[in-house]
Amino acid sequence: MKLPATYQKLRGGYYTPGPIADFLARWAILSPAAQVLEPSCGDGAVLEAAAAALLRCGVHPADIAAQLHGIELDPDEAQKAIERTEAITGGIAVPVHIGDFFAYCKAHLTDKRLFDAIIGNPPFIRYQDFAEEQRQIAFYLMQSAGLHPNRLTNAWVPFLVAATMLLNENGRMAMVIPAELLQVNYAAELRYFLSRYYSSLTLITFKKLVFAGIQQEVVLLLGERGRSEHAGIRVAELDNLDDLVRYEHSVLMDSRAKEMDHSTQKWTMYFLDEDEIALLRHLRDDPRLTPSGHAISVDVGIVTGMNEFFVLTEQQVNEHRLADYTRRIVGRSAQLPGIQFGEADWLASVQSQAPAFLLDSPDVSFDRLPDAVRSYVRQGQEQGLHTGYKCRIRNRWYVVPSVWEPSAFMLRQIHNYPKIILNHAAATSTDTIHRVRLRNGVPAPTVAAAFLNSLTFAFAEVVGRSYGGGELELEPNEEEQLPLPHKGAEALNLDELDLLMRRGDINAVLDITDAMLLRDGLGMSEKETQMLRGIWQKLRDRRVNRKHNSLERR
Repeated sequence: MKLPATYQKLRGGYYTPGPIADFLARWAILSPAAQVLEPSCGDGAVLEAAAAALLRCGVHPADIAAQLHGIELDPDEAQKAIERTEAITGGIAVPVHIGDFFAYCKAHLTDKRLFDAIIGNPPFIRYQDFAEEQRQIAFYLMQSAGLHPNRLTNAWVPFLVAATMLLNENGRMAMVIPAELLQVNYAAELRYFLSRYYSSLTLITFKKLVFAGIQQEVVLLLGERGRSEHAGIRVAELDNLDDLVRYEHSVLMDSRAKEMDHSTQKWTMYFLDEDEIALLRHLRDDPRLTPSGHAISVDVGIVTGMNEFFVLTEQQVNEHRLADYTRRIVGRSAQLPGIQFGEADWLASVQSQAPAFLLDSPDVSFDRLPDAVRSYVRQGQEQGLHTGYKCRIRNRWYVVPSVWEPSAFMLRQIHNYPKIILNHAAATSTDTIHRVRLRNGVPAPTVAAAFLNSLTFAFAEVVGRSYGGGELELEPNEEEQLPLPHKGAEALNLDELDLLMRRGDINAVLDITDAMLLRDGLGMSEKETQMLRGIWQKLRDRRVNRKHNSLERR
């Protein structure tokens, strides 16, 4: 069988650490009669742990092979898995099916005897690297479960759905899953599916990365079927694998489950306490809060296709005599320290030789270009820049599309909190920064001031997502969903707030804005206001600290 090179590379990089494999097997395998499946066994770390768990349940070594089943696409890896289990079974080979798990699942969905426990670590393969034959079956299985896969769907998503469909009515699933499950939009339907299918869910996360050599945050997902009513979701956050080794199942099971919101919403909020979750759910439906999309329309910044060529410093502009063929641009969050971007801010960028000029070429044929522009474009062509994807699909590769000046900016990647930065410098922005248009006649200062409060900050952490770098990322449609407590915003002193933010004193800003917008404007109590501040700080610190832990491992 010929394996996709990408599969081999990724599969070999995500072997399950022993403490995780042992934990998953101990939790999922409870009965000496359990039929167990490891659907992505690789070199056999989890399969070996499952065999050991069956042995602890009282299964005779010679009988383990009749209850434990593995699936692996790579024949060499499958052989390693078999050899690892033979030491436990007394030399009797555990059956490992060599082939595609999705094809196996499709062929066995109608079997009367399904599995009591399914444990594993699914492959992480992006859509474009997902072999077509496997992807078609995987997406068929998702569709048969009522889900709608798309070109963002990673292989681990249908893998989790397929494994779930092979469980019996009292079965348990224990999987290592990318932390994207909690927050990415392409897993939204999956979150709803899991919340409805399992009567109890548990998430175990780690403050430090636990897979050596990769910057991928993972969660342990434990799903239990068979209860008459949904027991909710438990979330445990451990420091590292040493904590997992010491972690007792009784502690986990005795912890109070949180009521689940059976929707496609992100699961980041389950890191909060129950009263904090209840407050956010109450405010989510408060009619006095206006979705920011009522006041603003958010769009991506300019996609040049090659910022190094199209976004220039003052020195480069002068060197190539392009002053008459550029316009102002901002491309770094560091250039937007406050909530007002003015002439002095843009000039400071220019003087520091930051890229602050966008090549704004006339939309004419090459031979009709002004001499300076034609010379510069020719240099780009000699370097092959016109062959890049974003450039070659244009009518004229050197003419950047969608160049317009927004009323304000918003950051795409956020370190601390979201904000609207008013554009007083007649600049545009690259795609590292979102562009904002005002809507429905709402004054720009009112919108910028209304964003600065603990309520909006807290919801930003729940609506957005973060990866290994610790930055909060918000797409334009998500920024338009953020709730705004607008009553009283027009009375806030924008210059005062801008100065405090440039000094880095965001708490002083919130002391002012929360009093005006939340307590006076919404009638919230001091306790509720402080709870919202705490929610934002808790979720912000959680993602930011992951960045620090990631750096420590390098």
